[in-house]
Amino acid sequence: MKQKILLVDGMALLFRGFFATAFRGNYMKTSKGIPTNGVYQFLRYFLDATQTFEPTHVICCWDMGSKTFRTEMYQDYKANRSAPPEELIPQFDLVKEVVDAFDMPNIGLENYEADDCIGTLAKNYSKEHHVIILTGDQDILQLVDQGIDVAIMKKGQGNYEVYNEKNFYKKKGITPRQMVDLKGLMGDSADNYPGVKGIGEKTALKLLTEYETVESLLENVDNLSKGIQTKIKNNMDMLKLSRDLAEIKCDIPISCELEDALWQYDRSKIESKFDELEFKNLAKLL
Repeated sequence: MKQKILLVDGMALLFRGFFATAFRGNYMKTSKGIPTNGVYQFLRYFLDATQTFEPTHVICCWDMGSKTFRTEMYQDYKANRSAPPEELIPQFDLVKEVVDAFDMPNIGLENYEADDCIGTLAKNYSKEHHVIILTGDQDILQLVDQGIDVAIMKKGQGNYEVYNEKNFYKKKGITPRQMVDLKGLMGDSADNYPGVKGIGEKTALKLLTEYETVESLLENVDNLSKGIQTKIKNNMDMLKLSRDLAEIKCDIPISCELEDALWQYDRSKIESKFDELEFKNLAKLL
């Protein structure tokens, strides 16, 4: 029987939840002084998504520190990001405890990002089941495929833009696979790699519409306008490196048995965790 598996980008939800409340200086603290605002908002987003998408199974994926194989390839990868605020730091472990209380797997692997865990699990499960990836991160759109949908969280709560195999081209004007080549050409300022200097999204989309892939573009590089030719030839190494950095690995050594991810929980266990964190109104969302 086809199951519906929700893969949650834990970091995306936690960071989003933290910054959505922190800008007002609202860190919500327990009577022991432990900040909980990120965890609280994470739960609101997460519980809304389980009601919206009604999964049969749920898994939460995490980054395991800032050093990965991508920082080995390019030391400036994500180097533009400042250290997390001190109020967020204790919430990294706390949020995983809350996920544990739901009897839901926390998945992460040293040296890889949550995206690589999500990509690997999504590819495996989608052979027989329907996968929905919950994130706020457009990078994951490259994973959209037969049996894999991506739900991007929009502003406000309960707003999602769902990308699937049928609507992707209409929404984006390219295919999911071309998202990697797009990033190779235009780079990614959020992840701090440059792509081809002087080529922005508009030009990159135009080139991919015409040539489909970076390989085909490079085979026809002499047919391009002089300006673009020069930019590409001067940045050839960075083009290839940026594309490698952008590509999500879908073959890393992790797995998770589906029965371990069944979406059913012991309400009293969660309520006692909520009590411990002094989350007064959350239990009614269960």
